[in-house]
Amino acid sequence: MAGAGRVWRVGALLLPPAWRLRAPGRAFGTAAGRGGSSGGGRLALGAAFALGGSAGLCLAARQRLREHSAAELPAGSLQLTLYQYKTCPFCSKVRAFLDYHGLPYEIVEVNPIMRKEIKFSSYRKVPILLANAGSPLQLNDSSVIISAIKTYLVSRRNSLEEIVSFYPAVKTVTEQGKEVLEYENKYWLMLDEKETKRVYPVKEVRVEEMKWRKWADDWLVHLISPNVYRTPKEALASFDYIVREGKFGTLEGLFAKYVGAVAMFFVSKRLKKRHQLRDDVREDLYEAVNEWVKAVGKNRLFMGGNQPNLADLAVYGVLRVMEGLEAFDDMMVHTKIQPWYQRMEEVIEKTGVAI
Repeated sequence: MAGAGRVWRVGALLLPPAWRLRAPGRAFGTAAGRGGSSGGGRLALGAAFALGGSAGLCLAARQRLREHSAAELPAGSLQLTLYQYKTCPFCSKVRAFLDYHGLPYEIVEVNPIMRKEIKFSSYRKVPILLANAGSPLQLNDSSVIISAIKTYLVSRRNSLEEIVSFYPAVKTVTEQGKEVLEYENKYWLMLDEKETKRVYPVKEVRVEEMKWRKWADDWLVHLISPNVYRTPKEALASFDYIVREGKFGTLEGLFAKYVGAVAMFFVSKRLKKRHQLRDDVREDLYEAVNEWVKAVGKNRLFMGGNQPNLADLAVYGVLRVMEGLEAFDDMMVHTKIQPWYQRMEEVIEKTGVAI
C-alpha cells in the first residue's frame, strides 16, 4: 500500500507515492476534474466521470477494498492493488485482464471528486496499479498495466521493474493545446524471439491484437458517454445507478442524481461533436460493435482463437461498463455481439472472479 513520502518508479518517471447489472470500468464523461466548478457542480460532474468514456459512473465509494482470491502464480508472488473508478472503461479493462489470468488483487475505489485515495501520486488518473514483485512499483495507464503484467507472466526473465522501464512516459501536447503524458510501446509485449513465437505463432496475430487494442482505446471508449447520456431519460437512469452504487446521504444522492444527469446530458453533446458522431449515436455504437464481430469472424470463438487475447479482453472491458443501461440492451438487440460477449463472460467467470 502506498504511503506519503514514498517514491514509485513509473517507466522513466519518478512519482510520489435485461441483463444482470454488474460492475463495469473509465467513466462515461470527460476527464475527471476538467473545468471543475466547486461545491455541487464538482459533486455532480465527479459522479458522472466515474461512468464513461473518459471519466465516470460510480462516484461514491470512499476507499473500499475488495480482495479477489485466485490461483497462485506459477512462481513467486505478485501483490497487486488497483486504484479505480468502478465503472470506468479503462479500469474495467484491467480488471478483465487480471480476472482472466486468475491474479489476486485488491481494489481501492477512488472518490472521483476529491481523489484523496491517490494523493500519494502525481499521476491523477485511474487506473493506477501498485505492484510488488519484490519491490514496489506504480504502473499507470490501462494498456501499459496490461502489457507490462502480461510480459512479466510470460517471460519472467526480467524483473517487473525492468519491464516497466520499457514503457517510458513522454509529454505530448494535444490538438487543444493541453499537455498530457503518453506511454511509448504500450501495446507491445516485451518478449524475446522464442517467447514471441509461443504467444504469437505468426506475425499477423500480434499485429491484429495490437491494432484492436488501440482501436478500443482510440475509438470504442469514446462511444460510451454519448450513448449512456444520449437522452435526458438515459442520463437520469445512469445517475440512478451511480447513486445506488455509491455511498450518498439522502439529500446528497438526490442532488447528484438530478444535477449530474442534466450536466452530463449536455457534456455528452459536446463529446458527440468532438468525435464527429452521427445525430443518433447508437448508429456509431452499432457500427463499431459489428466491425469488431466481423474482425473476430465466424471461425473463431475469440480473436485469440479458442481463448481470448488482449484485444478480446480490452473490448469486453470497455463494453461491459454499459451493463444494466438502455444502451447495453439496445446493443445486444441490434448488433451481432451477444454470442461473443456471452463467451467472454463465461470464460472469465471460469478462470477468475466475476465482477
